[in-house]
Amino acid sequence: MHLKHPKPLLLFLQVDLEPKSVMDVALIPHIDPIDIDLGSSDKGSPNTSAKPRKKTMTSVYLKYFETAADGKSRRCKFCGQSYSIATATVILQGEIDTEIFIGTGNLGRHLSNRHPGYDKSGDIVSNPARQPTSIIKKSQPQGKPQQIDYDHLNWLIVKWLILSSLPPSTLEEKWLANSYKFLNPSIQLWSTEKYKAVFREVFRSMQEDVKASLEHVSSKISVTLDFWNSYDQISFMSVTCQWIDESWSFQKVLLDITHIPYPCGGLEIFHSIVKVLKMYNIESRILSCTHDNSQDAVHACHALKEHLDGQKVGPFCYIPCAARTLNLIIDDGLRPTKSIIAKVREFVLELNACLDISEDFVQFTTVYQEGNWKFPLDASVRWSGNYQMLDIVRKAGKSMEAVIRKYEETLGSKMLLNSAEKNVVNIVHQYLEPFYKTTNNICTNKVATVGLVLFFMDHISETVAACRDSRHNPDWLKSAAEDMAKKAKNYSNQVCNIFTYMTAILDPRIKGELIPENLNSGNHLEEARSHFMRYYSSNHFPSVTSGYSAQEIEDGGSVSFAEEIARKKRRASMSNATDELTQYLSEPPAPIPTDVLEWWKVNNTRYPRLSVMARDFLAVQATSLAPEELFCGRGDDIDKQRYCMPHDSTPALLCIKSWIQSGFKLKYKSSEIDYERLMELSATSTVDSSTAGSDKKSK
Repeated sequence: MHLKHPKPLLLFLQVDLEPKSVMDVALIPHIDPIDIDLGSSDKGSPNTSAKPRKKTMTSVYLKYFETAADGKSRRCKFCGQSYSIATATVILQGEIDTEIFIGTGNLGRHLSNRHPGYDKSGDIVSNPARQPTSIIKKSQPQGKPQQIDYDHLNWLIVKWLILSSLPPSTLEEKWLANSYKFLNPSIQLWSTEKYKAVFREVFRSMQEDVKASLEHVSSKISVTLDFWNSYDQISFMSVTCQWIDESWSFQKVLLDITHIPYPCGGLEIFHSIVKVLKMYNIESRILSCTHDNSQDAVHACHALKEHLDGQKVGPFCYIPCAARTLNLIIDDGLRPTKSIIAKVREFVLELNACLDISEDFVQFTTVYQEGNWKFPLDASVRWSGNYQMLDIVRKAGKSMEAVIRKYEETLGSKMLLNSAEKNVVNIVHQYLEPFYKTTNNICTNKVATVGLVLFFMDHISETVAACRDSRHNPDWLKSAAEDMAKKAKNYSNQVCNIFTYMTAILDPRIKGELIPENLNSGNHLEEARSHFMRYYSSNHFPSVTSGYSAQEIEDGGSVSFAEEIARKKRRASMSNATDELTQYLSEPPAPIPTDVLEWWKVNNTRYPRLSVMARDFLAVQATSLAPEELFCGRGDDIDKQRYCMPHDSTPALLCIKSWIQSGFKLKYKSSEIDYERLMELSATSTVDSSTAGSDKKSK
């Protein structure tokens, strides 16, 4: 919580009415009609846990403390411990005077903890000459004081845990609890088990909303799979679905994060996928599945295809992840520079950690005209970080060397690169520059369609082949290119089929002209026409394979005059449908920067049937995860969160977080928790308390 509070001394102001605690500032009254009582006896209540202190405490404790030399604090007469306390106006024997007495709750706790039995030791000093008989709180409003509901704090903590991907066990850290107790001893946090129960109920309520939203999806749905292991070696799989809505907006929602049971093979993955699809009732609407290229995932997707084909729910295809393939290809290209990159990374980490070194680096780059560098530099072990290391050596090599020599005692001379290492970096940097531009384009593209990604992957294959076949490249680079070419060819063999062909040509930037050569065949075009005619040739998209039924053929072809007219209209409809595809493919492709979904939104009236097919196929994903999660440092943060998450918290917390980010409201027992309103009221309370505190201080 980032809430502004008055100065700490004012937070513990004690008056003769109900005490003003920090919770009056940080929390708000009970939210109706939300039911946030879980039936637990540990729920905070103003009637049980926030009992007002007796006003007599303000005079009882003072006789055991004496005023210190600074005149602003009190010193214990038993041990000499000093406490800073504030002042307030009081009535002393009928006269208004000023006496130091505020914050005496701390004095009482000190006596109870450090000097038990202090009140039975007899008077150690004579009673003060003047005893306060009543306390006046300036500008005290009349009426019932505002009540405190500590559940509001717990609900704010719920939101914090979710968005930070922290398990409920985080709150078991005693110093975190002590921090809350420091603000107000009456604060009562829920138990860990209660937080877990809340998360389970929130997960259930929000899952119902996700399920309801999918019932209104009119197009086909594509899914992606991602896998990881936690620190306790539990295997998890996330299942995410994508589709394009009727407004031509791309939609994406996490369906579930499920535990893959031992032995975590293809069969277990298959059963887990089917369970998720059935739970959301989308089994009959699945068009494709993009997996992470692992053999177990491939076997699971093959079993899923057989399962769906057996149910005759329509065409289904599974494709490998292009981003993971590209990442493996790049790793082969980086292999000759691994040790050099590790050395440069140490230098970059020192730059990021030390302001003096980074400032000198910036000055040297200015002197040597080696570009502008934004700190902190990317030092991740992902592709973006590795390329950053090569970039520094290639573009700011003089500045790097100057800084290392200046701080040689700190950095050591081992960070200096010799001429052979610099030469290797220059060659590899130049070779991998197209790869860096490709990954940047894929990561920043609004909708990285299968057609666009195949276009880039084809370019990568050509680049690798040119490097491998060049007579001018060193053998070590040609060897790396050979391994890269094998991976690129393997991906091409898996992904090139009629399904990806149809997906690619429906991207108006690609069509037939920019499709990879091994995918662009006459047979694929005819099969695409057949698929279009079968599933999208009429407004209701019935399965139309022939103008004659089997029964009519058996009857010798004798049909009524009306049926002949009907067949003629059907053939005309089919001809018009074919003309849509022909006309679309005959037009030149749109420029690469074109927004694909916006293009179809504008042109869907020109191609009413083809646009329906485009909505289905353009939702097919070329990657099993967001490319930036694989190529950029953001992926490190995600991996750390997943790895550290306890088994019993992972599914609920990560699903709820994803659903909130997708626009779903956080709900408990099917009722929305209005966090915006809660924070508005909390901010208002903070301002009011700050104003009241300032008035008291000035008076």
